Amino acid sequence: MNTTADVRNLDADTLAHLQQWVGKSQTQHDTAAAPAVSGLSATLDRDDPAPTTGTEVAPLGHWLYFLPQALQREIGPDGHPNRGGFMPPVPLPRRMWAGGRLSWEEGNRLKVGDAITRTSTIESVTHKAGRTGDLLFVVVKHVVSNAQGVCVTEEQDIVYRAAAQPGDKAPAPTMAETGAPWRREIVPDPVMLFRYSALTFNGHRIHYDRPYTTQEEGYAGLVVHGPLIATLLTDLVRRHAPDAFIKRFAFKAVRPTLDINRFWVNGQPDGKAVKVWGNDHEGALTMQATIELA
Repeated sequence: MNTTADVRNLDADTLAHLQQWVGKSQTQHDTAAAPAVSGLSATLDRDDPAPTTGTEVAPLGHWLYFLPQALQREIGPDGHPNRGGFMPPVPLPRRMWAGGRLSWEEGNRLKVGDAITRTSTIESVTHKAGRTGDLLFVVVKHVVSNAQGVCVTEEQDIVYRAAAQPGDKAPAPTMAETGAPWRREIVPDPVMLFRYSALTFNGHRIHYDRPYTTQEEGYAGLVVHGPLIATLLTDLVRRHAPDAFIKRFAFKAVRPTLDINRFWVNGQPDGKAVKVWGNDHEGALTMQATIELA
């Protein structure tokens, strides 16, 4: 039987087994604590006032809660919890948060001090044959609520793929638009990545273990978290339109961003809509997204 490290294709029996996770759900409880909010502000290099009870949690700040806390003996070789449990036990070794769609309730914003509940459901498990092996896409729906009702509704797209192999060619980059009126340069380093990993209790080794990342997963440097880049995109809008309420956000990761070069986040407003994207030092598109303002 193939191990997780060398699986490139999924047979029919495995796919049928993984499909059994569709509809599986779980409910978790947490409290929107202030230290996570202030830690994220510091990581984003924001001079925000110290949060207190009642302070609104910034868009995507709910990712700081309901964190995975697997026992140390339950951690897999990539730093993630072992496969199985709520998420399907996909044998493909590489996994990535590929994108998502979120909406916020304008009349019920998440605030520091709120007792919060997240109900998560596996919406779909779909297979696609890729150029270098199979891909498996898992869509997870999360609904975050407080005492007043729903605050945030989210769909996450998780993709699993085969390990990189010698001779695998990277897909040709898509060049990003230029001339954005809103633009911020980001200089990533291992400290930034460590801080965000700590805030989200993310043990995935591609964000801090350079030998593992380069030798086992085939990247040229540490990988900047997709959720961190998404947060930087929403933060760009908050910097330029501080009084606007972000109502919807949809994003898609296009290309890995590595810590060995600086990158940029960009915004192009158009009324109540803002097109936002990231690009690397070569001008290649790394993430694209749209934001709808209330």
